[in-house]
Amino acid sequence: MTSTTPATMATAAVTTSRRAIEYRSIAAPMPSPGMAVIRMASVTLCGTDAHIWDDDYATELPIIQGHEAAGTIAALDASDMTSGVGSASGGWAVGDRVAISPMFYCGQCHACSIGRVNACRHMSVYGCYEDGSLVTEQAVPLEKLYRVPDGLELSLAPMSEPASIAMQAVNRGRAQAGEAVLVSGAGPIGLLAAVYLKELGCDVTVSDMNPSRLALAAALGADRTFTVTPGEFPTAAQRTELDQLTRGDGPSLIIDATGAPASVATGVDLVATAGRVVCVGISDAELRLTLRALPVKEIDLLGSRNSQNLIGEALELLDRHQDSIGALLTHRFAFTELDAAFTTLVDPTAGVGKIAIDFPERPESPEGASRP
Repeated sequence: MTSTTPATMATAAVTTSRRAIEYRSIAAPMPSPGMAVIRMASVTLCGTDAHIWDDDYATELPIIQGHEAAGTIAALDASDMTSGVGSASGGWAVGDRVAISPMFYCGQCHACSIGRVNACRHMSVYGCYEDGSLVTEQAVPLEKLYRVPDGLELSLAPMSEPASIAMQAVNRGRAQAGEAVLVSGAGPIGLLAAVYLKELGCDVTVSDMNPSRLALAAALGADRTFTVTPGEFPTAAQRTELDQLTRGDGPSLIIDATGAPASVATGVDLVATAGRVVCVGISDAELRLTLRALPVKEIDLLGSRNSQNLIGEALELLDRHQDSIGALLTHRFAFTELDAAFTTLVDPTAGVGKIAIDFPERPESPEGASRP
């Protein structure tokens, strides 16, 4: 084994019941062949984390949350130092900066057999269905590590996970340069999708009810933004603008990142004949459509989940746009401040984009931990 001075104990934040987090001292992980010990640097939170914290998700508590994570390699098994496993540049080394892919798939089910591992029937995800990254040190398979570009701030690297989800939705929609795309929902997934769509050469409209999110969409390069008034979207003026843009056809691709049935139904109405609607927002709410819209318009209504191992490409996207994408990180909390972080996450008045959890440079007890 080769390592920096490893800790003998790690600190884990365990969600034990609804809105209850306990800090627990656990044995620090030790490296084994094919595994690296990652000293956590930053974890970002998303809506799924809020649902788990609220005990409103298909997760069994207690659990260590955290599925958007980055850190440095603290320890490796000696055999992996020379094998080159998992690294195109000739092997991993202690101190390497890495982002973690949290998704595990079986490789045997129908989805996996046709290459769509992101829809694996037996999928597991760190922090959602098994213990995740809200811990000072975590053992992670080398194959789940992605090297963080030298110029990318490590605190932004956890956003490669939501960026990969946004890129998967865009790829699922077969976006082409020059086409008009409507992104419904200016949360992190929708905004990151807009960035990727602009890179691909699309004309991008972003819609949302929140003016501050729309301002961020404009700053990230959206060609136009539409304010959504419930029950009145699109307005006559907005529909006219879309008609002028598309010669009356409507957008040929709509990415729905809201999870709201009314938004999806509106997308089916707005999308061009033979267009595509991609649903990446998730909700248990029922969607009602007539059986006329899909066959008569012959549209593709597509679901999109996770990503087909796009973390590496997502890191490169973040690296190219880190100055603008950095504005998505609206709040930062120390690892010892998780109660405040989650309370802020679910506060509709807090103006949350993404929340980053900063870990101490060295593992410490919760009572002595501090910001790095």
